Amino acid sequence: MTVRAVVLADTHLRTGAPRRLPEPAFGILDTADVILHAGDVLDQGILDGLATIAPTYAVLGNNDHALVGILPLTRVLELDGVRVGMVHDSGARQGRGARLHRRFPDAALVVFGHSHAPFDETGIDGQRLFNPGSPTQRRAEPRHTVGILEFSGGELRDHRIVVVDP
Repeated sequence: MTVRAVVLADTHLRTGAPRRLPEPAFGILDTADVILHAGDVLDQGILDGLATIAPTYAVLGNNDHALVGILPLTRVLELDGVRVGMVHDSGARQGRGARLHRRFPDAALVVFGHSHAPFDETGIDGQRLFNPGSPTQRRAEPRHTVGILEFSGGELRDHRIVVVDP
């Protein structure tokens, strides 16, 4: 059996606001067994909406003022036998691998956000470092993006960044 996680970060959405996720993102979310949100959700209503699609796990971002005390700063969970660490801000690119390995020494994968820049690389001791980018605020990036992770047999089998431009 395969477990598919759709990964979001930096959505910066509010319930009832006119801006929303791009349509292509909803098609991808509909395939999720689980949704991971690496912070800057802004609003509990957005998390509640995601939870109607699939079980949703999120961490607190620097703009999640309304979610302080509700969301944790970091999270560790297990998906099909794979330990996954989550944090919003991984810090500067230089030294990121060592910093995340120290913070999540037993995690095979660390999901983060904050920069709005997609990132998918191998860190220290084979630890996968994964930032899905942002589906709503691309900033200096050329495209709006989300991430897809697939787990099977206790391993991370697939990891990719997917363009969801409106």
